[in-house]
Amino acid sequence: MKKIKLNKNEKAIEKNILSYKPISAKEHGKIIKIIKKANEKKNISLRVNTQDLNLLRVRAEKEGIPYQTFISSILHKFVTEQLLDQKEIIKSIQLLNQNS
Repeated sequence: MKKIKLNKNEKAIEKNILSYKPISAKEHGKIIKIIKKANEKKNISLRVNTQDLNLLRVRAEKEGIPYQTFISSILHKFVTEQLLDQKEIIKSIQLLNQNS
């Protein structure tokens, strides 16, 4: 049987397992409801330039995911400020190198 390696969060959980207490069915229901609400999807209609859509499809294929999932991922990263601009990163690195 293959041994599973725990990450530091999982090790912390195991170390403190006795301090955790079960939650009530009501609390569990509330948590499930919050998770479902956070994962809710909404269908939208969007007009996209044909050339841009083709490029998105090519990039999605390279990533190995459906293009609609790829677009959704890009939007999520943008609104949560996780989408990085490559040009800005290069500029920052150049500025850091100049100041060194």
